[in-house]
Amino acid sequence: MSKSDEYKVVGSESEHVTVGVLGGMGPDATVAFMQRVIDATPAQDDIDHVHMLVDNNPKVPSRIKALIDGDGENPGPAIAEMARRLERAGAHFLVMPCNTAHYYWEDAQDAVSIPVWHIVERALDTIVYRWPGARVGMLCSPALRKIGLYEGFANERGLSLLYPRDEGAVLEVIRAVKRGQGRHPDTLGAFSRAATDLGEQQADVLVLACTELSVIADGLEMSTPVVDTLQVLADDVVAAAAGS
Repeated sequence: MSKSDEYKVVGSESEHVTVGVLGGMGPDATVAFMQRVIDATPAQDDIDHVHMLVDNNPKVPSRIKALIDGDGENPGPAIAEMARRLERAGAHFLVMPCNTAHYYWEDAQDAVSIPVWHIVERALDTIVYRWPGARVGMLCSPALRKIGLYEGFANERGLSLLYPRDEGAVLEVIRAVKRGQGRHPDTLGAFSRAATDLGEQQADVLVLACTELSVIADGLEMSTPVVDTLQVLADDVVAAAAGS
């Protein structure tokens, strides 16, 4: 079965693909994802756009507190309940525009009978197609390295991963975005320094593996190519909705 067949809705011409969005992690990243989907859709009128059911739930327990601080509530049950709500509401498949939350991907997938896309696999498939065997510079929360979220998928694809030497500075950038201070010069400066560090480590491509960083992606000026996980997810949603 092809990817397009997996998400095709069978029936009258009025039926269409509906994507459910497990959002709120964080809210700005969810809105940015929706805007990316809208921008990527070749629409002539409202009806041409993708039908999105969005649970923009900022009350999901903190992934940082659970995975880095080690004293936070498990977000898995909240994510699973969101998935069930979106399935009941009519979603044909689910996406989660948050990388770190994919540590709880199985909680979501086990809760529903519809597919839950995996942002890590989709991003790395994009990279391996364009840069096979690449050294991938990870711009991400330190939680991703701690839990090894990307490592297994990267190894399967013959990719190696590099991380900024000052991961704490990247975490502060992410926290600044969550506070609404992503455009502050100090925030953008720290973001740029982390990317430059990965370039100095000979990364072939950088990946924005935190969708909070996607919110300020246009503030990053690098000669090294950059793959934005949020954009990959948005483009794939548009392609699925078009049946391509």
